[in-house]
Amino acid sequence: MAETLDDTAVAERLRGLPAWDRDGDAIRRRVKAPSFMAGIDVVAEVARAAEDADHHPDIDIRWRTLTFTLTTHSAGGLTGKDFDLAARIDEIAARHGAQ
Repeated sequence: MAETLDDTAVAERLRGLPAWDRDGDAIRRRVKAPSFMAGIDVVAEVARAAEDADHHPDIDIRWRTLTFTLTTHSAGGLTGKDFDLAARIDEIAARHGAQ
């Protein structure tokens, strides 16, 4: 099982992910896609990356606005897995023109 990060480590990792905010034991990012279908494409690619990482975000889809929430439920908080997947989500969103 992955070890949870302390507050200092979480703050340090968030500095490298400026689009993400901490919300208790989770990190969250809202992305606006250029169209509904582009948003669905982002979600599909994130889903594939999540399967590969065996780490799955909560995803909320509201037309073109996507909200990704990450936490490591099995560890009871934030771990390196959350920040690794957050970085992949940033890459995927950028590739699809989502902001």
